[in-house]
Amino acid sequence: MPSIFEPPLLTRLKAAERILVAGAGGGFDVYAGLPVALALRAAGKEVHLANLSFSHLYGLDADVWLEPDVAAIRPDTRSAESYFPERTLARWLRLHHLPDTVWAFASVGVQPLRAAYRALTRHLGIDAILLVDGGTDILMRGDEAGLGTPEEDMASLGAVAGLTEIPERLVSCLGFGVDAYHGVNHSLVLENLAALDRAGGYLGAFSLPRDSREGALYLDAVEHARAAFPEHPSIVQGSVAAALRGEFGDVRFTERTRHSTLFVNPLMTLYFSVTVEALAAHHRYLDRIEHTVLTRQISSAVEEFRDTLPVRRPPRQFPH
Repeated sequence: MPSIFEPPLLTRLKAAERILVAGAGGGFDVYAGLPVALALRAAGKEVHLANLSFSHLYGLDADVWLEPDVAAIRPDTRSAESYFPERTLARWLRLHHLPDTVWAFASVGVQPLRAAYRALTRHLGIDAILLVDGGTDILMRGDEAGLGTPEEDMASLGAVAGLTEIPERLVSCLGFGVDAYHGVNHSLVLENLAALDRAGGYLGAFSLPRDSREGALYLDAVEHARAAFPEHPSIVQGSVAAALRGEFGDVRFTERTRHSTLFVNPLMTLYFSVTVEALAAHHRYLDRIEHTVLTRQISSAVEEFRDTLPVRRPPRQFPH
């Protein structure tokens, strides 16, 4: 039975021995899982990091590939790509004398991505997967007015939903509110979480404490990544980091947001968590992307599904 002294997400993960923490939506999503990964390692768990990659992986040396579509990225992995968050994270891990391999999944459709996940989880002996999303658009079920950027998140959700041999499969989101700039209405996010709660799949929320070891290391990792990509820092992780420092409102930390009005606030430091099974069961078009091979097939399936909707759930103003 869950205890008020420990979030249900951590209770479930601490029951596992070998855990894969994987960024679901590409880019810097894996950074959102770093505090949880560090806490689990401190608790004596074997934890591995992975990320769906936006980098062009196919130019990598042959020896980094475990199987097609999954590669082991280390601090010295050679690549012509200047934008390579997985290698940047590996270099940060080495600086802190932590295990410094970050596994990179190619940005592909559900079928090859599931095969890559299956190969990696068997290779590592994984008994729990935590998908992490920077933002909350992975919680969109498909009938909302705006979905954010669903392709990569849904590829990851669809892939992991089919890994029924893994005993524990969970999803956690960090950065509530960030996806407003991609059209997500967060009153509908809360409505979706309530529906998942009724179905028994919501694992509650907890905040990342700034003064914790994990909070301090997260801030350091985000700053290290910002210094590595000064022209293209992560807006999501930068927003969460600003909120974690106690900043509020229209915080300026990159020129990328100069045409937007940000609303950095303490809710961005909350982890909202659900089970993969419940999230997949409530999804409206996950079955339509089951046999996809390419990411663009997911885009087409999303558009086709949304064309069939007689009406979309309209945005709702947060009433308080």
